[in-house]
Amino acid sequence: MKGIILAGGSGTRLHPVTKAISKQLIPINDKPMIYYPLSVLIMARIKEILIISTPEDLPSYKRLLGDGSSIGLNLSYVEQPEPDGIAKAFILAEEFIKNDQVTLILGDNIFYGYDFSKLLVDNVKNIKKGATIFSYEVSDPERFGVVEIDKKRNALSLEEKPKRPKSNQAVVGLYIYDNKVVDHAKKLKPSARGELEITDLNKKYLQLNQLSVATLGKGFAWLDTGTPESLLEASHFVSTIEKRQGIKIGCIEEAAYKNHWISKKQLKKISEDMHNTSYGKYLEKIINNQ
Repeated sequence: MKGIILAGGSGTRLHPVTKAISKQLIPINDKPMIYYPLSVLIMARIKEILIISTPEDLPSYKRLLGDGSSIGLNLSYVEQPEPDGIAKAFILAEEFIKNDQVTLILGDNIFYGYDFSKLLVDNVKNIKKGATIFSYEVSDPERFGVVEIDKKRNALSLEEKPKRPKSNQAVVGLYIYDNKVVDHAKKLKPSARGELEITDLNKKYLQLNQLSVATLGKGFAWLDTGTPESLLEASHFVSTIEKRQGIKIGCIEEAAYKNHWISKKQLKKISEDMHNTSYGKYLEKIINNQ
């Protein structure tokens, strides 16, 4: 299983900030936004990860994350020159994916919940043929892509921002696909806005009766950070949880350490490089509590 983080797009809803910086590098509380989706892939025990972004922003991600080896990862990078759709990511990543299964996460989605790691690992292990999408119950489904599901977690229908939704299950920015995803993506036709839509890709799997759904229950939080208001809400949410529970959400070093991908000595070195920050002090606390 390989992983892809889509960190492209022009971020026009966040102008003027995103005229100078990639949206996924904006801080959510005390860490860059991309740390949150990256930690999700680490929790899913995925080591080979591709980051897709614009030619202008990709050097910033390389400076921030490097090749990933310091936390046991193997990071690669690919440019997406134009915002031509989420599903285009699989075509751009063809050489990276090869004949493997792949998990795609959108760079502006934040997830939090009890046993989320187990849910991820279970679904990654179980994917053999077809695709699994994740859904979350919302009060305003007409704002989202919506999936209707049966009792066996199979998808019955998919709609994009429907006026009369068939369910209140929104499709979130986390998807797992088999090794046929590149072939399916290549056969997609651009939508009216000129993009290869992820909904159309998922509908292809639905037509093949190969689309299952993992629902994020009431104990989970899903945050989409695409607007100034949602950015502020996400930072407040993360800050509140971290202060009350004494934990860090989206701490990539901690996730790697829990996976036994890095040693205590390696974690200590990372913490020392950030010793005068609350983030570095949190890493020190992890070491001292072991």
